[in-house]
Amino acid sequence: MIRIQAGFTIAYDCPHPVPMLLLLSVHPSREADLLTPQVLKFEPEIEARRYTDDFGNICHRIVAPKGPLVISTSFEVQDSGIPDITVPEAKQLPVDELPSGTLVYLLGSRYCDTDLLHETAWSLFGSIEPGWARVQAICDFTNDRIAFGYEHARPDKTARNAYDERRGVCRDFAHLAVTLCRCMNIPARYCTGYLGDIRIPPADAPMDFSAWFEVFLDGPEGGRWYTFDARFNTPRLGRLLMARGRDATDVALVTNFGPAWLAKFDVVTYEITE
Repeated sequence: MIRIQAGFTIAYDCPHPVPMLLLLSVHPSREADLLTPQVLKFEPEIEARRYTDDFGNICHRIVAPKGPLVISTSFEVQDSGIPDITVPEAKQLPVDELPSGTLVYLLGSRYCDTDLLHETAWSLFGSIEPGWARVQAICDFTNDRIAFGYEHARPDKTARNAYDERRGVCRDFAHLAVTLCRCMNIPARYCTGYLGDIRIPPADAPMDFSAWFEVFLDGPEGGRWYTFDARFNTPRLGRLLMARGRDATDVALVTNFGPAWLAKFDVVTYEITE
């Protein structure tokens, strides 16, 4: 087991009170791993109403006051220290055998325009063995297709845009891979959370939240969700899941219903060593 320090400080400046929806807590599946409480702090202090959305994510509703607002948290969490598992023998289930709860992750969504990539997906991956090999081929293709760069971030970029433009950020890698999987009848869902440079050479860039995805395959213990990451395209350790959904729309860290200017954005994730 390893210990990880994680947290963030996000600041906004609002010209008048603005309702906001926050998905800034660790996912319920990781709450048992918390070594210290994860508490959202607000400066100035405001009311935050917690609820669980339809995808099982922890959300908070607030009304940001006029002027500056700082949202922050800092916590310790334990992790297995084991990289993402690899199960090459995992098979793809026929659609009629999939659990009903996975079917929504076969459908197109805001950023996953399956109707525009369906023929492309089948031409690229139709001859590859269904299952783990097909998903890995999609990751390999996406990783090679898109050049990473923060300057390529754009809030309206869909999977088809990323495919055509061949550049983007981690969410674009995830959106394209998710879309191609859905086109091949593999349930795929978008994930966001912390992913630090733990036990790998540190990146020469500010820390940020990360995006990856999960697919539903039939493994040795039956059908379950497996983690894939088209941007890094290698098993990583220390992922701290925050939210899952159909695409980035469902798991936006902050959704503001009015003008709010981002004044600060700092994320921290690192292994605690004695």
